[in-house]
Parts: sequence; C-alpha cells; structure tokens
Amino acid sequence: MTRYIFVAGGVISGVGKGVATASIGKILQSKGFQVSAMKIDPYVNVDAGTLNPLEHGEVFVTNDGTECDQDVGNYERFLNQDFSTANYLTTGRVYQSVIAKERNLEYGGKTVEVGLHIPEEVISRLQLVAEHDHADFVLVEVGGTVGDYQNVLFLEAARLLKRRIQENVLFVLVTYLPVPGNLGEMKTKPTQHAVRALNAAGIQPDFILARSAFLVDEPRKRKISDFCNVDPQDVISAPDVESIYEIPVNLEEEDLGNRILEKFHIKPREKDLADWRKLVEVIGKKGKPEVRIGIVGKYFEIGDFTLMDSYLSVIEACKAAAWRFSSEPKITWLSAEQYEKNPEQVQELEQYDGVIVPGGFGTRGVEGKIKAIEYCRTRQIPYFGLCLGLQLAIIEFARNVCGVKDATSREFDADAENPVIDVMEEQKALLAEKKYGATMRLGAYEAELKKDTIAYGAYKTTKISERHRHRYEVENSYRDLLEQHGFVISGVNPQRNLVEIGELSNHPFFLGTQFHPELTSRPLQPHPLFLAFLEAAIKRREKQGQRG
Repeated sequence: MTRYIFVAGGVISGVGKGVATASIGKILQSKGFQVSAMKIDPYVNVDAGTLNPLEHGEVFVTNDGTECDQDVGNYERFLNQDFSTANYLTTGRVYQSVIAKERNLEYGGKTVEVGLHIPEEVISRLQLVAEHDHADFVLVEVGGTVGDYQNVLFLEAARLLKRRIQENVLFVLVTYLPVPGNLGEMKTKPTQHAVRALNAAGIQPDFILARSAFLVDEPRKRKISDFCNVDPQDVISAPDVESIYEIPVNLEEEDLGNRILEKFHIKPREKDLADWRKLVEVIGKKGKPEVRIGIVGKYFEIGDFTLMDSYLSVIEACKAAAWRFSSEPKITWLSAEQYEKNPEQVQELEQYDGVIVPGGFGTRGVEGKIKAIEYCRTRQIPYFGLCLGLQLAIIEFARNVCGVKDATSREFDADAENPVIDVMEEQKALLAEKKYGATMRLGAYEAELKKDTIAYGAYKTTKISERHRHRYEVENSYRDLLEQHGFVISGVNPQRNLVEIGELSNHPFFLGTQFHPELTSRPLQPHPLFLAFLEAAIKRREKQGQRG
C-alpha cells in the first residue's frame, strides 16, 4: 500500500517546503523505495502559465506540457524523475473538475458541497498519482502557510485521508525559528502557534523540521517537543545551507529517513546516498576556480530586491554543469533595460566568461538584450540563448549581418514588414480569442540535429526531445538568407519543419535553442548543452588568465 507524507509550512512563506519535500523523497528513494511527489497550490489559477514570474517565480514545464510551480522542478532535479500533470494540483483545477462532474451528473443529483466534494476530489488525485507513478511513497507539498484561509480544504483532504488509512499517512511541518538580532536568542513561540493552527485543522504533525539560521539546540528541541506534542527525536534541525543539495545529507544526519520508516513500520531495502554525498563534497570544496556567467534578463528586479526564482532552472543548470568541471559558478544578474538606457554599459560583458539570455515575454528590455547579443557575437564571448534568447540572436544577426535592418518579431510589432520571428498559424486564432492559458507550444517535441555542429557535439546523437514553452517561431522564409550569411540551423523539428537550434561555427560558442534545456538538467546529470557552454566559458577564463 502507498504511504502518504504531507508537508506543510508554518510561520512564514518561503520557508523551504519544496526542497524539504524533495529531500525527504531523495532519502526514501536512496533506501530503495519508489517515490513520487505532488505540489498542491492554493491559488485559483488552473495552472501557473498565466502567472507573472516577478510575483510567483519560474513557470516549470513538464514533458506533457503542464505549466506548473517551480517546486515540481526541484522534485525532478532531486529525484531524477520526470513528472506530469498528475503531480500538480491547484484550487482552480479542483473546482474546475468538481464543477465539470456536477454538470455531467456524476454526483447522481446530490448536493455538491465544498466541505465534502472538494477534499474528495483532492484525495482522488492523490490516489491517481500513487497509481500512475507506482509509488511506495507519495510526498504531498501543501502550498501556502498553515493558518491561511486558502489551503484549509487541502488540509481537510489530508485529515480525511489520515482518518481512513491511519498508519499510512504522516505529517511534516516545516517551520521557522527566528533569532531576533536585539535578543540574540532563538524563539520557539511562532512554531508553537503554527502547530496549534495545524491542530485546529484536525492535524497533529509527526515531524517538525525546524528551519533557522542556526542549528536548533537540545533545549529548544525539548521545548518544541513539550509544547507541540512531538517526540524530541522528531524535531529535526534544518539550518540554513549554502547549497540546497546539502539538505538530504543534513536530514539523514538527523536520522529522519529511519524515523519515517519506523513510524510506517517498514524496514529500509538499502541505503545509498553515495553519489549525492560526492556531489555535496564537490559543491562544498573550497578554492574551486570561478567561472563567471552573466544572465541578461528582466524578471528579477522587484523593488529593492532581486527575485532569483524567476530563472531558477537556468541557475541550477549552470551550477550543475560548472560543478561537473569542478568549478565555482559565479552568476551575476545583468539588466537588459540598463543596456537600453546606457548602451555603453554593455562593455561590462567583457569581464564575463559566458553570457546567457533566457526566455521571456513582451517588449521590455528586448533592445538591450539584442545589444548584449551583438557584443557577445562580435567579441567572441560564449553566448547561450534560451527560447527568446534564440529569437533575439536571429533578429540581431538578420539586422547586423544579413542587412535586414528592420528585422523583428511579430510579438514586438504586429505590423512588421520583416518578422524573422512570427506567430504560429494556430496561435493567431487563440490570440484573437484571447485564449492565453495553456495554449503555447508546450512540453516535449522532437528535433533532428545536423552532424559536425556544436549541438551534435554536445548531444552525440542526431535525435533529441526537449521541452518547450513559447508561441512564436523562426519564420522559415528567412532561413536561406540566414544560412547564406553563416547562421547554422543545427536542429529542426521534423514533424513541422520548425527551427529548434541555431548556432555560429566561427565562434567559441554561440548557440540558441527554441526549447528550454534547463528544464531537464539534473545535478547528477547536467544537460549536455549547458556542459558545452560551461566548457567554452572555462576555456575563455583560462585563456584570459585564472582569476584569484
């Protein structure tokens, strides 16, 4: 029988439920069990596709085209598994499904009630995940913070499932213990209140993961134990770490995995976090040579703060590739809008070993990104364009090499005379009807690669499959012109003859992809294109002289 572990958060948002869920899953997986995970988000959006990255962070995309929360990306990276639409749930999806069933008389004329049928729908989705993924354990991350109005029905579903299958359900509360600077003492009171809020939903946590800037000492563990009704051994210290990949190792040092199995009355089948421990050793090794990567984007400035979550998968893919070469990735955020206001500022790219232009939507910052791409092309700086980064590289090349001075994208100019990037035919009708949600080219599509190209050298195969999330494509009528001037179309989707990869052969590394390779990169299996890009960046670093 499948066991379910619900992970909720207390005290503050952003406390680390996602990586805690992924880490617990990794530990159980290392002990020989089949693990799956689900993210339940309390917002009424049907999926994450229409959410602003500055508000919610990165939109992660699965092979089947589901636009979901970035935590699903963490699940995939930690567990080295591909997930699907079954592993993602929102309030909007639940209500949409229940209403559709009611309209189809699937409730047999009964009164459809929020307090009963909504939790029942959630439980049915959990059971579907267990069956779909053949899971021994399903980790369920409940979005939001305990005490929020929005996630009450999800907690109610967890309570009902616990009542029905008793010993096959556990609850983990990830909470936060602040250390106010003026007091200099770790405080447990917020955690006590969070547990009482969870109790008010009819749930008693089996484990408390105590997040803090420091290790949680024994006196605090005892205090949490006494006031929150958990065994002291089940108060797990989870201090801040430099890398999230340290978390499974740290939790194992607190014997969390074995404690979970004891409560389920089962024995581990094996114990092996060896590869993960080696990764953590590489990450933590001091004195690694730096490789400096600049990311030219626009989804990271929010007031006086930098929201790195907008490009989470890109960051993690860069890190994984750098670690494979025993290098320390130093990633810097570069504002495309600043390059529009102060064009001469683009010269700062000279100090970087490689530059990335990631995906994005809209016109803001576009001309600044194009200036950055031109600088990288002409100054032989390794360049990697992701989705929009490919499209802008083609616009820049068409303007400055092919002589099409007004080359642009239909996204930026609806009346463009030379749209080297244009909207797909089937997308035009959707845009006219204002159907934006889940209507782009989404999920995994095939591509065939040309031999003797950067792309083929990285993949070492002519057939690949990668994940997409976009509405605009390279306009095929310009392909001959681009190739005549030296732009190599090295990857094409065979079913629809769509450009997937473009590159330059007379450059250390200049390549763009219509797809998002960052979505399938894993810490133990870095993506081949990121490996090729980082290798080129490291060669540039070595050529210029290793930095101190």
